[in-house]
Amino acid sequence: MSLAARLAAGETVFTAWSGVPDAFTVELLAATPFDAVTLDMQHGGHHEDSVLRGLLPIVAAQKPAIVRIPVGRFDMASRALDFGADAIIAPMVNTVEDARRFAASMKYPPLGERSWGANFAMTRRKTGDTGAWLANANADTLAFAMIETREALAILDDILAVPGIDGILVGPSDFSIAWSGGSTMNPALEDMMEAVADIGGRTRAAGKHAAIYVVDPKLVGRFVGMGYRLIAMGSEARYMALGASRLLETARQSLDVAG
Repeated sequence: MSLAARLAAGETVFTAWSGVPDAFTVELLAATPFDAVTLDMQHGGHHEDSVLRGLLPIVAAQKPAIVRIPVGRFDMASRALDFGADAIIAPMVNTVEDARRFAASMKYPPLGERSWGANFAMTRRKTGDTGAWLANANADTLAFAMIETREALAILDDILAVPGIDGILVGPSDFSIAWSGGSTMNPALEDMMEAVADIGGRTRAAGKHAAIYVVDPKLVGRFVGMGYRLIAMGSEARYMALGASRLLETARQSLDVAG
């Protein structure tokens, strides 16, 4: 089932977050219990070549492949789709024009302006049916605009109304900086939670998908209650640190038992 179909069915989808531009590392992430994998080009180390190569093991694992492009790189949205991505996250969408340009890069005409060139994507999914691909691509490939500023929040309904924008992803770290007037960076800032809930509710009311990056997994239930269904968590460094801590803790406990 596609990412679009799973979210439309109300499923909560958890995506791993990859910043290491190495296809083998991405392959290992795709083998974990996460439902999907996101390659981060904005703050992670991923670049055009690593996205081209890194999408292959995600698709091979039959998991949704997501790419976060750099700020304003809407051309990279089209390329990542051509490489096989199922969804694109665009950071710092602060104007309706940003949203329109992003949507145009994501969708084939007449909805958008995406140019045909899906050879990699089709080969990786073992299909040669161009007619079916063209007919389904606009619905199956999702465009998530990030809401991270007060400016974006003020025009949220206008962004949601842009044809081709399929959902919103809240970046709580940047949003907390904007919400606090630059005085703090706290992705769990209680003072902004009402606004975060409002974004989730309005997004769902518009018939779009609500997504959020979560730093503290204890907050997942709260965010799901706000309407968020695509949940991004952690990074390779976080997964390694948590895994190593758990292994060492268990090993040291066994020494106490043996002693």
